Amino acid sequence: MDLTLDSTLVVVVAGAVVAGFVQGLSGFAFGLVATSIWAWWLPPQLVAPLSVFGALVGQLIAVFTVKRGLHWAKLGPMLAGGLAGIPLGLLLLPQLDAPTFQLAVGLLLAVWCPVMLFSGRIPQLRRGGRLADAASGLAGGLTGAVAGFAGPIPTLWATLRGWDRDTLRTVVQNFNLAMLVVTLAAYAARGMVTPPMVSLLPWVAAAVLVPVLLGARLYAGLSTETFKRVVLALLGLTGAALLVRALPPLLARAG
Repeated sequence: MDLTLDSTLVVVVAGAVVAGFVQGLSGFAFGLVATSIWAWWLPPQLVAPLSVFGALVGQLIAVFTVKRGLHWAKLGPMLAGGLAGIPLGLLLLPQLDAPTFQLAVGLLLAVWCPVMLFSGRIPQLRRGGRLADAASGLAGGLTGAVAGFAGPIPTLWATLRGWDRDTLRTVVQNFNLAMLVVTLAAYAARGMVTPPMVSLLPWVAAAVLVPVLLGARLYAGLSTETFKRVVLALLGLTGAALLVRALPPLLARAG
């Protein structure tokens, strides 16, 4: 990597600023937004821990700026599923092909979310109860361990559940917070947080602060319906970003 320290800081700060605003607005998506910027210039070993740290800082800020009830009846099953999904994902990681996995999830989000977004009415699912909520959390924990994103599938599920704006954001926000703490601890235990990386962490934290607050302020003025449509648009873009990430290595193999 032929980047100077100064140019590395510019890339890191720019990615954190954009991702922080999106996270403040939606309550998720820091990792994918930051990765879509950082992955072009920074090595993967640096991108993953920085994105998890930045997302964790953003979630902590948002938790204290957008105060809502925890909604344990909805959060509890999803959280239990997510905590079970992380070790399952780590166990499956050596056997899974990451680009193929990203392609599958990317297609789901890139196709299904725009269909719902442009339909006259967002469909709502009433069946499944807490078991289905736990299953969505399990999928989130698994995708977090395998591909570095825990929020999109639980967020899509919460949207389909028809939860109101504050409930959806609060549940997903606290779910992501728990997943990020566990993931960052796993990274540290595996020695993935290196001394050179530590010097960049204060820059990420500082860059995230104001954009998260601005995003949270904008969120406060959105209606439930508008917020859900913003979430669906972001999920659709998330799917497109995953496709962009997955297709080059898959096409290279095919060639």
